[in-house]
Amino acid sequence: MTTTAAGPADPRYRRPRVPPWAGDLVAAVIIVAMALIQFKIPEHEPAGTVAVALAVVPAGLLPLRRRWPLPVLAGCIAIYGLVAATGALEPGVVLAVSIAMFGAANRTDRRTTLTAACAAVVVTALLNLLTAIGSVFDPRAFQVTVVVAFAAAAGDATRSRREYLRAIIERAERAEQTRESEARRRVTEERLRIARDLHDVVAHQISVISLNAGVASSALQTRPERAQQALGVIRGAARTVLTEIGDLLRVLRTEDDDAGGAAAPQPGLDQLDRLVSGFADAGLSVSVRTEGDLAAVSGAVDVVAYRVVQEGLTNAHKHGAEHRARVLIEIDANQVLVVVTNPVSGRSSDDRPEVPSGGHGLVGLRERVASVRGVVETGLSPGGYRLAATLPLPKEDPR
Repeated sequence: MTTTAAGPADPRYRRPRVPPWAGDLVAAVIIVAMALIQFKIPEHEPAGTVAVALAVVPAGLLPLRRRWPLPVLAGCIAIYGLVAATGALEPGVVLAVSIAMFGAANRTDRRTTLTAACAAVVVTALLNLLTAIGSVFDPRAFQVTVVVAFAAAAGDATRSRREYLRAIIERAERAEQTRESEARRRVTEERLRIARDLHDVVAHQISVISLNAGVASSALQTRPERAQQALGVIRGAARTVLTEIGDLLRVLRTEDDDAGGAAAPQPGLDQLDRLVSGFADAGLSVSVRTEGDLAAVSGAVDVVAYRVVQEGLTNAHKHGAEHRARVLIEIDANQVLVVVTNPVSGRSSDDRPEVPSGGHGLVGLRERVASVRGVVETGLSPGGYRLAATLPLPKEDPR
């Protein structure tokens, strides 16, 4: 059985809400009933027709408090003053003032609530003093004022709790959206990384296989030894592809990060001779010139520099002319400059040379170079097609 997490937004966990008109109806019935009941208190006159009529009016005003909370509060206090002026006691009006005060505090900001509450307390206190029972020091003269203050506090607390719950729900929703965005970002980055790795470990060898297959098919009848050599290169490249694909699949299938880190390390400039030798076996003549100490390059910059040379030589082998390319690596204290150039076909005095097509390889290469804050430049040059990457070296931590 599958269970799913549920929260405040889940309809199954929402409490049934009482419709607003039901509360208004209950309040109106209580107010009207209190207006009709005759309270026999010696200090107060029996409620006359005018007092009863005034006491019923708040029952019609209270439903409007949701739209006009402050005017309804002012109207209820005014009716309370008129009833108090007749000398009658109408608890229903006091209840109406309390409900209106609660509604005003519940629907306005705290500053407005404090202003309205202070005004209501002062006005009701003055009205009570004007109609004081026996003496202004009689505690019963301030009962309505205390009730109004309590209603204001309760309304403000209710509004604060509602805003607090809303803020919690919004933060939870934002956190959920952030987690989903982070998950999507990580999935996208992982897809790009896998695409780059597939291109780096597979596309080069596949291009070698394709080119040598063409050489073998064309030289099979006229130059059998050349065809045999090309087939040997194809076998070696196929074995390399199978090995590298197996390593990549093993990394992808491994759930443990530590086990995934035990895979073969990424190649660097220390394997440059092996890379050039592989291209030479495939029929590409490569001249390499290095200026600086290759051992000074390490980490991610070392891997990216190797991939730049690999991508440049792959493009030269696939799209270049004369089956040759030149590699220049300059290393100083601040950066590594990797330049790969190769002749291109179709050059003449009247038309421009054909530019090698840039596919996913150059896109992935730009992403790799950008990951180490480097810059890639590609285009035609006097020596043919030029691929240049500038890779800044990380600063050493002075201790």
